[in-house]
Amino acid sequence: MPGPSRGSSAQPPVAITGMGVVTPGGCTPDELWSTLRAGRSTAAELTHIDLSRHRVRIGCRVRGIEAVAGLVPPKEARRMDPFAHYGTAAALAAHLDAGSPAAEAGRTAIVVGNAVGGRATSDLESANFTTGGPAKVNPLMPLMTMPNAAAAQIAMRLGWTGPALTLANTCASGADAIGHALMLLQTGRADVVVAGGCEHTLTPVTLAGFGNLSAVSFRNDDPEHASRPFDVDRDGFVMGEGAGFVVLERLADATARGARTYGLLAGYAATADAHHLAMPLPDGAGAAAAMAGAIADAGLAPEDIVHVNAHGTSTPYNDRSEAAALAKVFGTAQPPVTAPKSVIGHLIGAAGAVELIATVQAMRHCEVPPTANHEQLEPGMDIDVVHGDAPRTVRPGPALSNSFGFGGHNASVVVMPV
Repeated sequence: MPGPSRGSSAQPPVAITGMGVVTPGGCTPDELWSTLRAGRSTAAELTHIDLSRHRVRIGCRVRGIEAVAGLVPPKEARRMDPFAHYGTAAALAAHLDAGSPAAEAGRTAIVVGNAVGGRATSDLESANFTTGGPAKVNPLMPLMTMPNAAAAQIAMRLGWTGPALTLANTCASGADAIGHALMLLQTGRADVVVAGGCEHTLTPVTLAGFGNLSAVSFRNDDPEHASRPFDVDRDGFVMGEGAGFVVLERLADATARGARTYGLLAGYAATADAHHLAMPLPDGAGAAAAMAGAIADAGLAPEDIVHVNAHGTSTPYNDRSEAAALAKVFGTAQPPVTAPKSVIGHLIGAAGAVELIATVQAMRHCEVPPTANHEQLEPGMDIDVVHGDAPRTVRPGPALSNSFGFGGHNASVVVMPV
């Protein structure tokens, strides 16, 4: 089907030369891959905050941050909201993984996706104000809660003076940040870009809001089986937290400096449903246009796609809409689909970036991880969801990653082998 396209097949190829993550599935790309490959949820009861009065008391917390903790000095970390801490650590890890590439002054860029900013700090300081008055509010609160804090912290630590941007498109933020980075490189506006997303939403107020919206699962007594994308018995997503960042360079530049290349960022497209703040278009038309646009942008056809990393939230309407979109784009020749949110939860503004890294890992290993807790496909969904106890082997080839956000924001990204 037709979709928006910039024709990037005629543009210089863009390489992924570094990856860094902070996630409930681990804080290295290989540990994340191992967790996803096992296909078991990381969801558990949240005991670090008081949720005794809450309808939802489960989530997916970051695990193994010791792997990257040394990248941000403890004193500086204490001056950051967790979302910025996660993002800075993941971005610096990606930069190191890429061999610490540099560029001329002003020829670098940082693009960060984030949905809610420093929610943990905002909640804490609101409580301090209520109990102690204005004098008890941390003077650093404005600097810790601003959504662009992560981009600013990353820029300062790398010493990069090019643009440092923050995009806020709810659950599509991380994917849109990476897509924007692709355009910066293809149009010659930057030579090296660090791009990704970061989020920390496991706070009492945020969990209460999503609970009252009925967007999350209430399986408090069985958290491991709560997230069930595309399953007939699904009832909502499980909140997660974390960050994912990649380093992007034009392939010619990466090759010239002898950099390792994980794959190519080949295509990107974004659309808006223009329909509802919380509900997607039932027929999936907006999501389908983003998918088709990203595939065309990569110079590919739908039949070239080897597997799809689905947005797969485990909410009734989102999964139904995405399944309809997949049917529009791929018809009866459905590629294998996986949904990482079943394992690591919904990372909101970080989801698209972390799942792009998961897609790259799947492409490199020619395996599609199983979707946790998927037992029975909802009738009427004509898609091929990988499930069970083991990943499915696929042929080498391009893969598509989807991210669809509240407000009707749709973003799809295509990666392919070099």
